[in-house]
Amino acid sequence: MSNFIKKNELWFLSLFSLNLVISALAFSFLPDRYFNDTVIIIYDKYHEIGWIGSYPFTMMFYSITKLKYLPFFVIALIQFPICVYLLYKIGIPSNFHKITVKNILVYVSIFLMAIFLSMPTKEFINFTYISLIPFIFLKSNWTTTRKVIFSMLLLLFFGLFFRTYYALIPIITIGMYFATKFNFKNKTVSSIFYGIIIIIFLSISHGIVKGKHMSESNREALNAERTKDNNSAIVSPLSTSTWYGETVGIIYGFFEINIPIIEGFKHISSPQIISFIIWQLLLFYILLVRLARCLKEKNNKDELWLLLIVFSYFIIQGLFEPDLGSAVRHKIGVFPLIYYVLYYDYFRKNI
Repeated sequence: MSNFIKKNELWFLSLFSLNLVISALAFSFLPDRYFNDTVIIIYDKYHEIGWIGSYPFTMMFYSITKLKYLPFFVIALIQFPICVYLLYKIGIPSNFHKITVKNILVYVSIFLMAIFLSMPTKEFINFTYISLIPFIFLKSNWTTTRKVIFSMLLLLFFGLFFRTYYALIPIITIGMYFATKFNFKNKTVSSIFYGIIIIIFLSISHGIVKGKHMSESNREALNAERTKDNNSAIVSPLSTSTWYGETVGIIYGFFEINIPIIEGFKHISSPQIISFIIWQLLLFYILLVRLARCLKEKNNKDELWLLLIVFSYFIIQGLFEPDLGSAVRHKIGVFPLIYYVLYYDYFRKNI
């Protein structure tokens, strides 16, 4: 078979096959809390179905496609292969079959895809939509400016009709890009720092206009509703009702979502949460190193913009994510972009 299928493709197919079985059987072993969103989507208790908003749009999607009427194992057998096929079309790195830290991270991510895409979920729509960005950057006949403009417009549009916070990504990304133009001693840290400053400014401005800061009306409100099932909640050390409390809450949220060391100590006896934390720490570290290298070499604008989009999303997660489980689930929703950035060197050679 190796004469017809390359080792990297064979390994990709093997991972797909194994995780397809896991995805199809996931409904039988996952705890009930994994299906909280699914219950809302399927039953639409409060008649929210519509075209604007993540829940209403997702309800409309599963209603029109009739997927919500199918058994969960059938939904898994439809959704997971579609998302894996999108990764396949983005490309399979030539060394994908070799055991490296980066590859292991991706293997685990494919397993997480199998889990989170095994039911009616907003992440299926998120995943398929965000996959458009890697395909834009794969276009060799497009300039970087054109790729960036189209990607920013896609994110803005997604924010308008699906998840509002996606509309903030272009603002933060562009702000971080301009921060890299200044002669700071450490441009990597500086760019992330200014990204956090931008989201703090936006949130406080929102609080002045609307009466509530962004994290107060999102993360804190969600945690108040889900205290029973939420054993890895991200709770700000200060009340987010004041501007300084919101500032502390955003910074705390960013570190606890992306570098969750404190949470690691809290959940040292929970192997599942610890494994998520290790996955997150390694992912953040690898991408941070890539950003530092990219800023130092200054030879690839495409990669820089992609990395800034990813880190903008990480910064926004620190504002909105109520717990570690949601943070991991939502990262799977943008995994096509993370996958493309992790293997960018391979894709750049092909382009």
